[in-house]
Amino acid sequence: MADTQQADDEPTTPSTASGAPATGGNTGSGGGGPLGGREARRTARVAKRISAFAAAHGGGAEGQIAYLGQRGVRLVLVAADGTWGDVVAPSRALAERAAERAGITLHDAFDGELAEKVRTGPYEWSRMAGIQLGGAGAS
Repeated sequence: MADTQQADDEPTTPSTASGAPATGGNTGSGGGGPLGGREARRTARVAKRISAFAAAHGGGAEGQIAYLGQRGVRLVLVAADGTWGDVVAPSRALAERAAERAGITLHDAFDGELAEKVRTGPYEWSRMAGIQLGGAGAS
């Protein structure tokens, strides 16, 4: 287990020896074994998605982790411009490491300060209205 933690801590310095992104990639050759390398790659992949979302929407983001069940967790992201999105990760620990690596702030709950930053667009409003009025989204 200590090897996995050390492998997760290493990527704070850029590493592109194996073609992994410099934003948190791990070459996988740190003695962490197959599982440690796999977890490091998954963490790097989730961190890359978070960073790309933040960069595309004003350069910053905040998030909140919600449990999905056996599937894992959903990391809801709110960008600096109010756009929101999400990323699914296999575990809370991995989502937390990826968020830290991507440099975003995590909130305990999706309320108050974080919810206030979300900007809903026409798509969201039409979906909500459709559900209420018996439209395509109604069940």
